[in-house]
Amino acid sequence: MEISLKNKIILVTGAGQGIGNELCKRLSAAGCHVIGVSRTIGPLQELKRDCPDIETIAVDLGDWKATRRCLDHIKRVDGVVNNAGIAIIKPFQEFTEEDFDRTFSVNTKAVFNVSQMMATRMPSIGGSIVNVSSLASMRSFQGHAVYSASKAAVDSITRSMALEFGPKNIRVNSINPTVILTRMGRENWSDPAKAKPLLDNIPLHRFGEVSEVVDAIIFLLSDKSSFMTGSSLPLEGGYCAC
Repeated sequence: MEISLKNKIILVTGAGQGIGNELCKRLSAAGCHVIGVSRTIGPLQELKRDCPDIETIAVDLGDWKATRRCLDHIKRVDGVVNNAGIAIIKPFQEFTEEDFDRTFSVNTKAVFNVSQMMATRMPSIGGSIVNVSSLASMRSFQGHAVYSASKAAVDSITRSMALEFGPKNIRVNSINPTVILTRMGRENWSDPAKAKPLLDNIPLHRFGEVSEVVDAIIFLLSDKSSFMTGSSLPLEGGYCAC
């Protein structure tokens, strides 16, 4: 199946590392004009060195007004990938108000803010918005109470946007991966004792690779998924089948 996104303008948040960084590189290589957004300047500078054609924007997406100021110059986008997120994992009783507010500001509120802005910049033929959610929105895991709630809210927003934007031919879907072996993923799940209980419930008995998430996002951005909207696509090696 050949997928073409050549000459499309795609905005990607969380572009500094992991999934967002690899996605930006893949989209740029495919002939897209990529706008990469991240809070940290250093990784964006490295991304720019690797792919000079990528436009980079440094902003803390948890800051609603700063995000609006920094993205206001964008006149058109064909696709948006809301990938930026944080994960604060700790026992329920140890979460603070700051933990809660910061998690929802980045994981949920930023998705709403960026999507609300960029939907008005999509052409009359429509576009595609992909929200990076998590398996944790569908299943409960120890220490994930706030993170899971923030991602469940992303899935709900995804369905609401799909309903409201459908008449404008703007498709909105989420992807819901399990552990993905980014640098952070490898660091957090390298302990076999920690990983085994989760792996025992994954029929493929492995965690996901960054390239597999990127493949799914590119599919949802493309016309090959033209009749998909309002969906939450699990990328979990069969975990939900158990």
